[in-house]
Amino acid sequence: MNREDFPMLKQNIVYLDNAATTFKPRVLCEYLNDYYMNYTANAHRGDYDISLKVDTMYEKTRNKIKNFINAEKRETIVFTSGATDSLNKIVCGYFKYYLQEFDEIILNKAEHASNILPWIELANELNLKIKYAELDENYNLTLDSIKKIITDKTKVISLAHITNVVGDIRDLKGIISYAHSKGILVVVDGAQSVPHMKIDVQDLDVDFLAFSAHKMCGPTGLGILYGKEEYLNNTHPCVFGGGMNATFNSDNIRVYKEIPYSLEAGTPSIADVIAFGPVIDYLNNIGMNNIENYEKKLKKYAIKKLKLVKDIIIYNENTESGIITFNIKDIFSQDLAIYLNKYHICVRAGNHCTKMLKEDLNVKNTCRVSFYFYNTKEEIDYLVKVLNNPSLKEEIL
Repeated sequence: MNREDFPMLKQNIVYLDNAATTFKPRVLCEYLNDYYMNYTANAHRGDYDISLKVDTMYEKTRNKIKNFINAEKRETIVFTSGATDSLNKIVCGYFKYYLQEFDEIILNKAEHASNILPWIELANELNLKIKYAELDENYNLTLDSIKKIITDKTKVISLAHITNVVGDIRDLKGIISYAHSKGILVVVDGAQSVPHMKIDVQDLDVDFLAFSAHKMCGPTGLGILYGKEEYLNNTHPCVFGGGMNATFNSDNIRVYKEIPYSLEAGTPSIADVIAFGPVIDYLNNIGMNNIENYEKKLKKYAIKKLKLVKDIIIYNENTESGIITFNIKDIFSQDLAIYLNKYHICVRAGNHCTKMLKEDLNVKNTCRVSFYFYNTKEEIDYLVKVLNNPSLKEEIL
């Protein structure tokens, strides 16, 4: 699907590491080049034509993202350096001032480091309690497992919509609805969901959402923080400087701007923001529902084919997202990834920034295949062929 739009696909590689980052369409490169070659200027700083054009293009992207996730207001879209930065701003800027000693935070062991470490740091600072909801026999997180550990001290649940190793699609609407009935706020790591399916933050009633541009055909170094207006208005800036203040003086009196600008100190990644707008248009033209359905078909096809591979262990056969985590018996995952690289196949090996998951999975490292809409069944067939090589273990060992 749309393979001709991606210059990287002209290389002789099969790229199956889309959960880490995606390839970039030509339109992104064209708009980056246009900014740098034709109207380079700072944003929200100048009173001359090219600067005003920058402002217009920059804010146009904010509006597009607002519509893309169906946020109510453009002011609830904050530009950050990535999903990690967004989650840290949520934890340090809002929950540091919202939570009190002995309050409880619910996480789970399948979360990315970016959705665990900031909470651990905050818990240590404020003497909070972190509780980990149990994963079921398929390593999935369910509403029932969350219900079991909720108490009257539970104040926030933070979870990925789709996890980056198991790839389970959580019942976000059900979890959020139940949490809100108990007065509990919900933070969502959307890094693996926003690029792959239609997200409606109003329908889901999300309190906070974080995601990255580079995992959805956009540039690296750009993230999005969405929050309900009432919560963002009470989110303290974590970075201070130019662009986020209205005034300050030598008496230490300072007045900061309203959201989103209060949370966007310094010169932003202007070219990346501007170029991400056309990428949003590009994804909308393909259709997020089409992307989701196509990836589900690829996943189903891949599981069927991979199960024919000798000595393969698949850890998440029954999840619906385009992520497959596996090992070959008696082969170290990184050795397998290096072997696949000899055949120009790119997969991820390791713990995938989910170092707690090994406590449930009982294996430290795995190989991960992750699809995007430009992947094909033919690439899956080639992967299976290489894995079925009778001399695989001899070549590796």
